[in-house]
Amino acid sequence: MKILVAGSGTMGAGIAQVFAQAGHDVLMFDRTKELTAKGFHMIEKQLRRQEEKGRLEPLEVDAILSRLQQSVDLEDAKGAELVIEAIFEDRAVKRELFQKLDNICPPNCLFATNTSSLSVTEMATGLVHEAQFLGIHFFNPAPVMKLVEVIRAENTSDETMERAVLFVRAIGKEPVLCAESPGFIVNRVLIPMINEAVDLLDHKIASKEAIDQAMRLGANHPMGPLQLADFIGIDIVLNIMETLLLETNDPKYRPSLLLKRMVRAGKLGRKTGEGFYCY
Repeated sequence: MKILVAGSGTMGAGIAQVFAQAGHDVLMFDRTKELTAKGFHMIEKQLRRQEEKGRLEPLEVDAILSRLQQSVDLEDAKGAELVIEAIFEDRAVKRELFQKLDNICPPNCLFATNTSSLSVTEMATGLVHEAQFLGIHFFNPAPVMKLVEVIRAENTSDETMERAVLFVRAIGKEPVLCAESPGFIVNRVLIPMINEAVDLLDHKIASKEAIDQAMRLGANHPMGPLQLADFIGIDIVLNIMETLLLETNDPKYRPSLLLKRMVRAGKLGRKTGEGFYCY
């Protein structure tokens, strides 16, 4: 099966790797050749690391890499049976991308967004293939995390949902189904918890080490909420909180002021070398 993954950043590369390892031909699309090359090398580095640990044979790695093609031309999406968008969280840019793909991809193609919080229905409305549009939300790191949220937009057909579930299971992931709602399931529960931990820190109720240790030992979480925020990206945490507040108009989703200050200071977590912790 031919898959188009739009976006070659951390999530896009991870999703492309998952499908390539499952035996599918994957087209990695992005705005520039430099971006697609960066995503490809990210995948190659991960696979070679698995090879060094004896988890993959050299020939297996070569075969997986051979199924990954790079492109900066959306016309290459012709023949794709599944399109997954994993670009940055901007409604207008995502919708523009899908409008273009709507005119390029074949009639049987499924269109999916990997958005973590934006409206799937809003992206789909007015497309010719609106009934074939849904959310397929992977979690970082995509090659490792088993869960995939399969999100039904307002006009997603039953057949589309069934096909998506089969695709997800076929690549070794576990799908959970949900209707569209801000933050879906995981982020609706997880991100406000992280926000509350940030508020505890901001109000000097406890140190970051104490907050994280309390949740690891008291709630049996593998990672404390502030450490997890650094891993996710503090800008992403803020973006999701702002989306939850905007969509629900519920003040319980007010982002912590400390989140805003850190994003303005460029302290976004592991990807910038500093967040709540230094890396």
